[in-house]
Parts: sequence; C-alpha cells; structure tokens
Amino acid sequence: MCINMEKKKMFEVMAKNPVFFLATADGNEPRVRGMMLYKADDDGIYFHTGPFKDVHKQMVKNPNVQLCFFDAAEGIQVRVRGKVEIINDDKLKEEISNHPSRGFMQSWKEGKTKQEFLDFFSVFRLRNGIANVWTFQSNFAPKEDIRL
Repeated sequence: MCINMEKKKMFEVMAKNPVFFLATADGNEPRVRGMMLYKADDDGIYFHTGPFKDVHKQMVKNPNVQLCFFDAAEGIQVRVRGKVEIINDDKLKEEISNHPSRGFMQSWKEGKTKQEFLDFFSVFRLRNGIANVWTFQSNFAPKEDIRL
C-alpha cells in the first residue's frame, strides 16, 4: 500500500473500521479513548458524545484533536488531526439516533421528551483535517500529509 493513499480510500478505511481512537488534551495531559464514527466524507468526520462527559468538555476547551482509525486486516492506520466543532442540528441528531448502527441510543430516549433526548448528546465534526497513513511497509518513510 502506497503511503500517499487517496482521500476516497481513507474514507473507506474509516467507514470499514468505525471504531477509532480519539486523542484530546486535559490541561497538559493527553487523553485517549475509543469512539464510534457516524460518517466520514468530504464534508467532515462526524461522531457524537454526551455533553456531561469529560471528552466533551475537553473538546470544547481545546478543539485540537487527533483521530486514529486502524484496519488490522490491511495493516493500515489513518490518522487525522485538526479542530472539531459542535454541529447544532436537530435534524442530523434525529438521523444519527435513527440510524441502524445506533440501536444502543434507543434506551437513551426513555423518560425524556424529544428535545431532552436531542440535548442529551452533541455531534462533533472535524472538517479540513490533515491526514496521514501508516503501514508496516511505510513505517520508516516520511509522513505525507493530505488535506481531507
């Protein structure tokens, strides 16, 4: 696999491997956790979390993050860095919560009004991120940054 992977292939790796690792900063200490992708395309990389969570607070305070997607079968990591923004769009939140991959969200609706449920999670988007690819074959090659 060539280190200079096309954007389309990067988005395919992300879609095929929707669990990614998100790095944030908590003061001067790094924090990394697994997250679940909603979608990734030319409009950005979308994911969500609850406003009550530490990760949400960290991204609001410092929106500079890095995402790492790993395809174990192909031995490829796609790493994307940039700034996240909150997308306040109730229609998008409804789309996300009704998506087949988000069955786990259905229990979050219990005992809440529609608006309380929509306020229960925030959608983040990383646009115009800088991506690079790591493979075992390119391990020692210089990184090539690609604007998504």
